[in-house]
Amino acid sequence: MTDLDIGMNHRLCDPLVWSDKKQLDRGKVMTAADLDAGKEFGRYLDVDGDGIPYRTYPGTHPDKGAYFTRGTTRDAYARYSEAGPDYIYNVQRLLTKFETAKELVPQPIVRAGAKPTRFGVIYYGSTSPAMNEAFEDLKGQGILVDTLRIRAFPFSATVDKFIAAHETVFVVEQNRDAQLRTLITTEQEVNPAKLEPILHYDGTPITARFITAAIAKHIAAHKVSPIKKGQAA
Repeated sequence: MTDLDIGMNHRLCDPLVWSDKKQLDRGKVMTAADLDAGKEFGRYLDVDGDGIPYRTYPGTHPDKGAYFTRGTTRDAYARYSEAGPDYIYNVQRLLTKFETAKELVPQPIVRAGAKPTRFGVIYYGSTSPAMNEAFEDLKGQGILVDTLRIRAFPFSATVDKFIAAHETVFVVEQNRDAQLRTLITTEQEVNPAKLEPILHYDGTPITARFITAAIAKHIAAHKVSPIKKGQAA
């Protein structure tokens, strides 16, 4: 997951090194040989239950594998349909595809504090460099947190487990409206009271100083120890 800060600013990065030996995974592609062998092809046909159908490239075969589709309702073979069961099939297939995608997209990166802690931090995109520095700054103040960097949507089960493992989870974002927090609340059905927004939107890049101060202020205001109960300080 990226954001406007990354998309609109110049950043230093390593030069791109390309190798012609690299083989890209194109997913489920029906070849001319598959079609000649008699394999059934339907552009929206879920053949193995993961919600992801096979597709063909333009010109794959002279008389097989072509399809015409449209934005309105169609059946599994891309044929126009107004039948209710065909509509239900496609909607349910997309839900299944969404669940499959949760494990195929880049997974979150979890970083544990030095000791078990009741506080977690979720962040993504351009907040990452500042959060990496804030993690060390907080540790220097005796405030231990676990962190989770979200890298893709839809969210994997790792996000649910991370939130469940902490009493309070700070969600660090560079916007006014807590967009990531809202998405987590609605998609993962999380109690919003458990997600504490850390929002930066003054037009400048977020800093480690800002994150550290916001988290430290919250902890001081609630007078709670970051160490989980039953753990030695």
